Amino acid sequence: HMQALKPTVFDDLIAMNALYRQGPMEYIPSFIARKHGDEEISYDLPEMEEYLEETYGITVYQEQVMLLSQKLAGFSKGEADMLRKAMGKKLVALLAQLKPKFIDGGNAKGHPAEVLEKIWKDWEAFASYAFNKSHSTCYAWIAYQTAYLKAHYPAEYMAAVLSNNMNDIKQVTFFMEECKRMKLNVLGPDVNESYYKFSVNRENAVRFGMGAIKGVGSGAVATIVENRKSKDGPYRSIFEMAKRIDLRSANKKAFENLALAGGFDGFGGTHRAQYFHDDGNGMSFLEKVVKYAQKFQESQNSSQVSLFGEASDVQIPEPEVPPCSEWGTMEKLRREKEVVGIYISGHPLDDFRIEMSYFCNGKLSDCRELENIVNRELTIGCVVVDVQHRVSKNGKGWAIFTVEDYEESYEFKIFGEEYLRMKHFFVPNNFIHLKIFVKEGWTNKDTGKKGEPRIQFRDISLLHDIMDKNAKKLTIQLNVQDLKAEKIDWLNDTFNAHEGECQLQFIVYDMAEQVKLKMPSRKRKVQISQELIEELEKEQFIYKLN
Repeated sequence: HMQALKPTVFDDLIAMNALYRQGPMEYIPSFIARKHGDEEISYDLPEMEEYLEETYGITVYQEQVMLLSQKLAGFSKGEADMLRKAMGKKLVALLAQLKPKFIDGGNAKGHPAEVLEKIWKDWEAFASYAFNKSHSTCYAWIAYQTAYLKAHYPAEYMAAVLSNNMNDIKQVTFFMEECKRMKLNVLGPDVNESYYKFSVNRENAVRFGMGAIKGVGSGAVATIVENRKSKDGPYRSIFEMAKRIDLRSANKKAFENLALAGGFDGFGGTHRAQYFHDDGNGMSFLEKVVKYAQKFQESQNSSQVSLFGEASDVQIPEPEVPPCSEWGTMEKLRREKEVVGIYISGHPLDDFRIEMSYFCNGKLSDCRELENIVNRELTIGCVVVDVQHRVSKNGKGWAIFTVEDYEESYEFKIFGEEYLRMKHFFVPNNFIHLKIFVKEGWTNKDTGKKGEPRIQFRDISLLHDIMDKNAKKLTIQLNVQDLKAEKIDWLNDTFNAHEGECQLQFIVYDMAEQVKLKMPSRKRKVQISQELIEELEKEQFIYKLN
């Protein structure tokens, strides 16, 4: 609506803010048309122009009703306010009492009775929706300021909004999605760059606040920030950081949760799994780091001055970084979510983005309003996060299982044959392709009342298998201008390395000549896989799967 309106004065923003609600919304097209001269601006009485000119002849505000009742019918300020209240709260008895006063007062000022009747009728229909202009002005002013900031300082604005909602994980998730939509980079926490709240770094990316990590209090963040701002500068390693900060403010839990959230990822040569690796002596590497730093600080504080006045140099060997395997993506993200509440460095479903794009037609959010998807089949890609297997009173098994996709978490219940046929898929961290059908609810024969829609589970597969099961044909689109020998050789070598049973087709096109030619490969067949698609994307080929 604002794009169609093309506001030129602040009054336009105030009016649109007041109109954008149930009821007055029907006046918006007329408001816009009048603004641009596409619809005539008319007034029931010429005297009304003074108060309706700013809203192009449309009554929008309660204040307009009050001012016009005073001008047209001689109402006192008290009576005008009484009229506002009566109309806003639909006080029928009071309106019946005020109407004759309005008609008579208007007549006395020389206005025709039939016109006054029309004005009153219009007000009765609209005044219950009329908005308080002073409120709308405040809302419009804040909206104008924040819209300006979001447009011109997007990273700073979103960092502020995220900081303001830091303790509400649903809101943080919502605004992280908004950052993604805005193509704004949001980086995880980093001890060398993060503050307590969300901030913006030199690359204009939003940096996660350390205060958003569970178990990392303001004291721990304060000592980390304070010491990295000292003359010694940024921390070069986990050992150096532990030696420099106040370990009374940053305890073992703070260290562990910072590691899990990726706060130490900026230090080269270590990965998250190493911080929690136990060599068999019952102590993790991170515990050894904290113990080493405590010893170092104790030695420094109690070091004796030599006879020659020089402080003795404290030499305590650093613990060795243990060699161990990195955590898998799922394990890393699961632990990250435990301490932050959301996935920051990625999403478990990122490995299946092609399957999600090509072989899913729905999202878990669709299941929130089942009435909207009755008689529809949905295919949804998701990850199992929780399962509860139950047994009914008559001894039959059933389950409650919770799944997540990129945006939502949803709890399903499954019974009977469907449960027996599919229960082996209900394992936490399983990536599944869910095919459901939403049936109409049963109709009660006695009352005729229809029950809630029901979910029917048609099929469940592992997302790992979906490409093999569903991808039958790969189509590559090529601009005739790009057909170079090296490109053709690359395609030939790549398809040789990915031989399989799926059809291969080329579409060669020439934009200038507006020619498009389909060329199915008769002999060559390929194995469509994540690896093949990633190779094609890396070389910027346009492709389609069927």
